[in-house]
Amino acid sequence: MIRINLLPFRAARKKENVRQQISIFLLSFLFIFAVIFYYNMILNSKIKDLDNKIATITKKMHKHNKINKEITSIKNKLAILKKKTDVIKNLEVSREKSVRLLDAMTNMVIEKRMWLTSLEAKESGISTKGIALDNKTVADFMTRLENSKLYKNVILKITKQKKFKKSIDLKSFEIICEKASLQKETASKAE
Repeated sequence: MIRINLLPFRAARKKENVRQQISIFLLSFLFIFAVIFYYNMILNSKIKDLDNKIATITKKMHKHNKINKEITSIKNKLAILKKKTDVIKNLEVSREKSVRLLDAMTNMVIEKRMWLTSLEAKESGISTKGIALDNKTVADFMTRLENSKLYKNVILKITKQKKFKKSIDLKSFEIICEKASLQKETASKAE
């Protein structure tokens, strides 16, 4: 029988397999490293782009924040000015209203038959005290107040007889009424 020694062939084959496996391992390692490096470069470029976007957005945000602060300060100043103008308008209306109410009240007094002793105007209404010759004069005065556009809800609170210089009988009275709104009239005049 002939003997064939296959050991060196198997050993050479084993060495070739080991070399092939090592080279496949190294090539796959290099390929994986190249893929990871490429992916890392892509991620770094995305990160730089996002950082640039964040920087531009923060610059815009600071710019808009400054503008917003200016806008809020202007709004606050406008609100203050509006309040001031409203106060001025209210003062003007109330100043004119008081003068008109007093003027109207003095025009409604029946001459030589009655005299006003007290006139008190509050926000809720007007209280008028006076002296008249008789009850008809007080009634005529109340009718004049009711017919006026400046007064409403005219009520006779008190009327009593009072002696003046021990010989003349006069009527002391107190009338309360509410002020009618003058703002609509003032607004129509302004237009």
